[in-house]
Amino acid sequence: MDLVSQANNPTYENHLIPNMATSPTTPTTPTTPSTATSSSPSSTSTTTPSRYENQKRRDWNTFCQYLRNHRPPLSLPMCSGAHVLEFLRYLDQFGKTKVHNQTCPFFGLPNPPAPCPCPLRQAWGSLDALIGRLRAAYEEHGGRPEANPFGARAVRLYLREVRDFQAKARGVSYEKKRKRPKPKMNTSNTPPPIPPNASS
Repeated sequence: MDLVSQANNPTYENHLIPNMATSPTTPTTPTTPSTATSSSPSSTSTTTPSRYENQKRRDWNTFCQYLRNHRPPLSLPMCSGAHVLEFLRYLDQFGKTKVHNQTCPFFGLPNPPAPCPCPLRQAWGSLDALIGRLRAAYEEHGGRPEANPFGARAVRLYLREVRDFQAKARGVSYEKKRKRPKPKMNTSNTPPPIPPNASS
């Protein structure tokens, strides 16, 4: 799908965002023979990008397309943490995670017994991973780490609020499980004591 040729179509992004974690998007730059994927023997010598790198590239293209469609259009140097928050809220309309309102009788229940009209949102884990990929992509494209809008304090606070609210609304915990400490091994050179009834 050519994203540039459909820039005037307000509904094209519905096909771009919903499966953001799995659906590929076409880069806005033309594909050159050196980057094209083919089954020719010469292409086998190049390393295949990892799934993470492919996803990061798709997310970056999606965000850049969002900036171009912004009214007024935004250039990357003008992008701030506030624009990143707008992008995250925009993505909510394509979410697939049920987040109960506080007035919903199923608020806090991990497995509701019946459907409810509460909205679907982007899951906190998806947003957190997305910001991590975009933060890395920004610096890979020449952005300065100290000016990275994806690392802005407002973005970190927003993600924390989303995590806390979704944990309460869905009745799930996002706290990392602490690893149990391994039992300490006897590292001293002192041999273990000999039982009293052992034969000499």
